[in-house]
Amino acid sequence: MPADTVSVTGWGRTAPSSARLVRPRTFEEAALAVRGCGARGGIARGLGRAYGDAAQNAGGEVFDMTGLDRIHTIDADGGTVLCDAGVSLHRLMEVLLPLGWFVPVTPGTRYVTVGGAIGADIHGKNHHVSGSFSRHVLSFELLTADGQVRTVVPGTPLFEATAGGMGLTGVILTATVRLQPVRTTWMSVDTERASDLDDLMARLADTDHRYRYSVAWIDLLARGKATGRAVLTRGDHAPLEALPHAARREPLSFRTSRLPAAPSFVPEGLLSRTTVGLFNELWFRKAPRARTGELQRIPAFFHPLDGVPHWNRIYGRGGFVQYQFVVGHGREDTLRRIVRRISQRRCPSFLAVLKRFGDADPGWLSFPVPGWTLALDIPASLPGLGAFLDELDEEVAAAGGRVYLAKDSRLRPDLLAAMYPRLDDFRALRAELDPRGVFTSDLSRRLCL
Repeated sequence: MPADTVSVTGWGRTAPSSARLVRPRTFEEAALAVRGCGARGGIARGLGRAYGDAAQNAGGEVFDMTGLDRIHTIDADGGTVLCDAGVSLHRLMEVLLPLGWFVPVTPGTRYVTVGGAIGADIHGKNHHVSGSFSRHVLSFELLTADGQVRTVVPGTPLFEATAGGMGLTGVILTATVRLQPVRTTWMSVDTERASDLDDLMARLADTDHRYRYSVAWIDLLARGKATGRAVLTRGDHAPLEALPHAARREPLSFRTSRLPAAPSFVPEGLLSRTTVGLFNELWFRKAPRARTGELQRIPAFFHPLDGVPHWNRIYGRGGFVQYQFVVGHGREDTLRRIVRRISQRRCPSFLAVLKRFGDADPGWLSFPVPGWTLALDIPASLPGLGAFLDELDEEVAAAGGRVYLAKDSRLRPDLLAAMYPRLDDFRALRAELDPRGVFTSDLSRRLCL
């Protein structure tokens, strides 16, 4: 198998570590890679879109699973697909959309593998309706530390430990996923401005049930009466009759476009309070006060940043921290307080989104719980950022909330149990299933998972 010792980092580019990168091309080679792990163990990796250190393993092995990328069977009548774990959501869209099917859940990028989608139990703009990705997984095959390949189904402890388990129960080889039917590759989109955070939350609480997809960009540099002002974007898959006559000829055509890649070198400090403040002002002002029924292509609605390859470079060599937390319904004061603190501290974040989550998902370490989730990107070089985020972590934990492990790069381990009540169950199952600690990562060592 091809293997090199390389420096590996997450999408945030904050904490690189060296590991032996192994590239299996068959299930048998994946099993050999697991059996051949040294004392530092190994961890599966997909397309590297976890923001922190979840798919890193300093001094050990990292299994690049993107070579296992076959789509085995598609049930075009029943709406299911059986595929390898290394297949990306982008590839699934290319194949499935012309057949009238869409992935059930997608995050802000389509360059995520199916195995990564299960391991991080990804969520999207439709969580309040559809839940997280694992809710649509009918079964998966898991290569465990003892070399067995187990078929895992919902409702079992191994399923619930693996969904959101960050790859620490084994290597996912294949998965069968239930799909979402669509008649076109267009979205019907409503956009409106919210004057402040309370206005935004009221709009979401009152009318989110009308939409399958919902997200709000929030201006975290706005202060005073404008604190938390936002642009709210919601929509659903457009029916055929909503399309112009020219578009009806190829209603299921899936097209993507790309801008030039971000340069490999970006000067430090490009995303300052001044530049981000100017961007936020322009972004808010150019948004319509209210617009309904705008037609957008699927990539524009779901994955606008995918059109800029390597957009994570714009934060400079120091990288960035993506901070995402959730607090439950009834804890809106905690959300208001955190938004005010971020605003007062002038954190230069131009990628900040607020969403509502629906029912909790079954994974023991799955992130979503019913309530409000805020995600923001912050340059890692911001002075005092670590101590500030530690304080926010404590507020979140005290309110019964949690941070998202797929985006975390710096959470203190002493707060983890308060955030994830099934943590002891997860640790116990891992100890039974993998007593030698074959599956390990920088994240698992940092958080004592």
